[in-house]
Amino acid sequence: MSVQERKERERAGRERLIVATARELAEQQGWDAVTTRRLAERIEYSQPVLYSHFRGKREIIGAVALEGATEMAAALRAAASAADDTRARVTALARAYLDFAERNPAVYDAMFQLDGGLAFAHEDTPEPLKDAFAALLETLAEVAGDGVHPGLFTELFWAALHGLATLTRARRLPPQDTERRVELLVDRLAVV
Repeated sequence: MSVQERKERERAGRERLIVATARELAEQQGWDAVTTRRLAERIEYSQPVLYSHFRGKREIIGAVALEGATEMAAALRAAASAADDTRARVTALARAYLDFAERNPAVYDAMFQLDGGLAFAHEDTPEPLKDAFAALLETLAEVAGDGVHPGLFTELFWAALHGLATLTRARRLPPQDTERRVELLVDRLAVV
């Protein structure tokens, strides 16, 4: 291994450590607790080392969002592929989405609530975000209905899931009715 390869591997390792530490801190104490000073203390590197990887908190949030999008896409695909028929795939997809949002609130916030400097629905949208949307589209295109654009239908279904996730987390909707909401969403919105 060359010196350059070793340095690149070390740099990538530090970057992963920064992102993992930011994510852990955000999940434990919220994003307000994530500061470059605190991250530097936790990972035992100086703040200039952090700034050599990320220009600031916004870019760290973006990195957490991209990591989360990759994880969400995998979870959605795994849930959908484990189901036997179309209705079960859509239901499993909805449950997996809501479960991901519930289990990873800080990551979910980084993905959809906070400014991580990432473009959505543009040509320069990062690949992990495109792939997370594709993971929804792959299943939901099957149930969009005749004459309905699959991408638009997926956006609508995603918006409904996002609303359920954020309203339930904010205690605006009682969590004990989540399963009934999923069933109603699938029954009324998806043409199965």
